[in-house]
Amino acid sequence: MLTAAAGEPIPQAVINAANKFLPGFAAENAARSPIAGLFRVSFGSNVVYMSADGRYVVDGDLIDIEQGVNLTELERKKQLAEVIEKIGEDSMIVFTPEQVKGTITVFTDITCPYCAKLHREVPQLNENGVKVRYLAYPRAGIPSAVADDMASVWCADDPRQAMTDAKAGLPIVQKQCSNPVSAHYELGAQIGIRGTPTIILEDGSRLGGYVPYQQLAEAVQQAHAAVIP
Repeated sequence: MLTAAAGEPIPQAVINAANKFLPGFAAENAARSPIAGLFRVSFGSNVVYMSADGRYVVDGDLIDIEQGVNLTELERKKQLAEVIEKIGEDSMIVFTPEQVKGTITVFTDITCPYCAKLHREVPQLNENGVKVRYLAYPRAGIPSAVADDMASVWCADDPRQAMTDAKAGLPIVQKQCSNPVSAHYELGAQIGIRGTPTIILEDGSRLGGYVPYQQLAEAVQQAHAAVIP
């Protein structure tokens, strides 16, 4: 159901069109845009604009030239951050430092060399106060042998150690349980994940590929400060 930001009325035509616009997606939020007669509609982490009569859709970025701000990108990042937080850490494999100064959420694949390289730097990231949260994104898709192995990692008695062992190339003990691998993969596909590792910062920024821990820790702290000043 669409909700109007700040209680502003949204035309019923916009609501009706938004509910039909992307099959399989629920229109989560709508608001007036800075342009008269144009309404911003968010579907998960996707942002589009609709005319008041619901007939026209503008799929592109709205930029405030005077302020030099990409308003659509700001909203896109906000929506992505909210989508990630809705998943909940209970379904993630999390490496938490003694003092958390910032958090990254990583879509990972245990067969990905750069994922393994990033994982080897988790201790340094933790030392810099960075909490590392993993979501599963088997690049081979589902079903696949990799997806089955990742399910075994999530089902392990000690998932963190299983993740570390798997990324070190050690044999994976096959286990079965109710696990979130498929749900994580589907979410990744919906928000446009194209490869691993994909790193999501707290402000909804995304970084594709391996990033050295020193550079990553700095970006994490900046994103954390932007969300929690």
